Amino acid sequence: MRTTTIHAWMTQVAESVKDRRDYLTQLDAAIGDGDHGVNMDRGFEAVGKALAAQNGAVPPGKLLTLAGKTLVSTVGGASGPLWGTAFRRAGRTLGDAEEFDGQDLLAALRAALDGVVELGAAQPGDKTMVDALGPAIDALAASLDAGEPLEVALAAATAAAEDGARATVPLQARKGRASYLGERSIGHQDPGATSAALIMAALQLAVERES
Repeated sequence: MRTTTIHAWMTQVAESVKDRRDYLTQLDAAIGDGDHGVNMDRGFEAVGKALAAQNGAVPPGKLLTLAGKTLVSTVGGASGPLWGTAFRRAGRTLGDAEEFDGQDLLAALRAALDGVVELGAAQPGDKTMVDALGPAIDALAASLDAGEPLEVALAAATAAAEDGARATVPLQARKGRASYLGERSIGHQDPGATSAALIMAALQLAVERES
């Protein structure tokens, strides 16, 4: 994987978020401020423009760092700082290398999750994006450790993220805006976990198309 992989990933995220913008907003309207879809759409559209303005010599890690900085400056609510931190941590982990492999990607994603947990103080079961990202990273690690090809490992990670997002439905929110609702947050899928699953699915598609 290389710089083109990051471009393809961010392009696919922007397309997926735009396609699902209304759905994400609908989820957020039930337990949040009702602006998650709009905010994420605006943010990743800005990421696309920022990355398009770079030349091909920019290494993958630097592109992820740029994506993170762009999200912080363009996405409202909690999503901007959380995803901004995630991508910046991932970018710093990849460093200045021109190429990276599956284990490098795993390390970057783990750093991203650590950043999200550190900033948001959320743990598994709190009904947040952590409930999708955590299982995705665990599945990716297990598949890679089993010797599976990266494409297969990412498919497992995407499935785990989607399962994790669906598993937030019966949970009571303990972090974020939804936590103010108490028991009324039960029965609704978390929008942050849902968009996290979209981002993992976009990564899988980007890598598959480049292989």
